Amino acid sequence: MTGILIGLIIAVSLIVLVQLLRVNELISQVKNEDPNLVNDEDNNTQGILAFSIMGVLFLASVLWQFKYWGIHILPPASSIHGATIDTLMRVTLALILFVFFITQPILAWFTLKYRGNSKRKAYYFVHNNKLELAWTIIPSLVLTPLIIYGLNVWNDITNTDTSNSKVIELYAKQFNWTARYSGDDNTLGKANFKLVEGLNELGVNMNDENAGDDIITREVHLVVGEPVLLKMRSQDVIHSAFLPHFRVQMNCVPGMITQFGFTPTQTTAEMKNQEGDDFEFVLLCNKICGAAHYNMKMKVIVESQDDYDAWIYSQKTLKNTLTVK
Repeated sequence: MTGILIGLIIAVSLIVLVQLLRVNELISQVKNEDPNLVNDEDNNTQGILAFSIMGVLFLASVLWQFKYWGIHILPPASSIHGATIDTLMRVTLALILFVFFITQPILAWFTLKYRGNSKRKAYYFVHNNKLELAWTIIPSLVLTPLIIYGLNVWNDITNTDTSNSKVIELYAKQFNWTARYSGDDNTLGKANFKLVEGLNELGVNMNDENAGDDIITREVHLVVGEPVLLKMRSQDVIHSAFLPHFRVQMNCVPGMITQFGFTPTQTTAEMKNQEGDDFEFVLLCNKICGAAHYNMKMKVIVESQDDYDAWIYSQKTLKNTLTVK
């Protein structure tokens, strides 16, 4: 019923708007005026409106959003490399805001100062070398160091030493995640989508000697302070493994394996003390992968080594759940 009422309100509003425009056309005809002609009075009105909306209301709304919505920004990163990413984000955001709060008021002022006027002729020039150099060189001098900084950060976080990392697979399909732990040998058994059948929903090759001790779970457990290497696969479409609190994101592409290594620095319990009892680390899909994309998530728990050992010990290995064919 509410939807029907909203639809009627929108329809009536459009009808009223059309009728007002029609009345304006009729008045112009009575006055023998061209309704499409823009005069100085119209230009003056539009200039004032543009300055008020863009120069005052828009800037005020930006400041309001920072104040009242800033509390929804993610807390500090809970991974070692995440602190570096946060620094890069702060530098980038500071630069953007600095330029924004300079250029936006100038743009708003120009819309008012140089609004249309039939008694004033616009200055026209074909080319200006100084301007061309200025708006080419200045952005280059600012953006080049920022780009180099960003590339160095990316290289640092993607080329970390993973030789001692715990290997975990994240398997994506519409619309859920499955985790596969590499067991005592820390080596995942080989898998192939052609082997996906029945309980073997990840297509693990049970003839592989490394597959027997693999463990499949519906949530991810990590040890605080211990490095982890995530191996990612997709069964159907491109998904994106997104762990926002760890500043981790990597696409899961059908037919290939992608990976990302990181080290968590805070336990779930510590984050609950900081952010509240409702806090949970979470794995999300950051690609629009279908109708239920919004619901594609999995719980992530960061805990002590003892708690992790107790949990992993309670899980069943693949050799106890699947039969070799």
